Amino acid sequence: MWWERERDRPETVGVVADTRSAAVATADRNPYLPAPEPPRMQLGVIGLGRMGRIVADRVTEAGHDVVAFDVSDEALADAAAAGITPADSIPDLAEQLGEEKRIWLMVPAGDAVDAALEELGPYLDGDDVVVDGGNSHFEDSTRRADECDAAYLDCGTSGGPAGAELGFSLMVGGPEWAYEELEPVFDAVATGPEGHDRMGPAGSGHYVKMVHNGVEYALMQAYGEGFELLHEGRYDLDLEAVARTWNNGAVIRSWLLELCEEAFREEGTDLGTVADHVAGGSTGTWTVQESLEQEVALPLIYGALAERFDSRTEAKFSRRLANRLRYGFGRHEVRRTE
Repeated sequence: MWWERERDRPETVGVVADTRSAAVATADRNPYLPAPEPPRMQLGVIGLGRMGRIVADRVTEAGHDVVAFDVSDEALADAAAAGITPADSIPDLAEQLGEEKRIWLMVPAGDAVDAALEELGPYLDGDDVVVDGGNSHFEDSTRRADECDAAYLDCGTSGGPAGAELGFSLMVGGPEWAYEELEPVFDAVATGPEGHDRMGPAGSGHYVKMVHNGVEYALMQAYGEGFELLHEGRYDLDLEAVARTWNNGAVIRSWLLELCEEAFREEGTDLGTVADHVAGGSTGTWTVQESLEQEVALPLIYGALAERFDSRTEAKFSRRLANRLRYGFGRHEVRRTE
């Protein structure tokens, strides 16, 4: 088990020795020579949907080797054409990775994660590392970390399809040695070294991402309500112009506000046929449930979650904007009235 490996690692004396060796090596290096390149790694990726393919592409572009599996033959063929090594199955992927396996799961939260881990189980030991980059519940991640023979990293991933170009924000929980081992991969997948960090022990990465999503709900609700008042208020306003002006220097400027500007530009000030139906809600529900257990009041997040559920019964402009914003940051389907 990974925790046995962690227990048996050398104590501080070895760490100090390694640090001194690294310092000497740095001091002896000719400053006029280029810095050494980071080590080339091999990563297995399971799941080549929108987000999984971005992970595989960014790791490949950073000069690492990627072996990938997906249930879709078409997705595998597309990945192979981009220089990613395809695997016929999860066992085939595990066998191609050699002795010390580094595997990134990007499959839907829930049963799909457990199924993938069950198939991987016979091929894993304490020298291996598995990353769950999906939106799993933090308690599921804690359970999986206890059950998995490999070191298990729960990785909250934010950024949506825009991460293909910009990189993601990664919130990682799990053993410190495993996080450090995967740092070259996290550097590639994230916006860079500043775009990821270890939050704490198992479960903490997905816990932070859960709260992140709750904050996202409240921000979308706030923008939606503000624009609803502007839409229904005293003046005939061009809401794209309002959003653009706010995005240039205003205190409330943000990427979500840029997506509001995009929505009004593409759909019109009245949002055209965008329906009042805001999908999703699981991570917001988890956030509210946790707030009740911890006795922490979250009125804004709770209100935003309630509005999201209420959107499935009556029409409201603010929720129509939230519907369109989900397409902006996550390319989720836009429900329309016709």
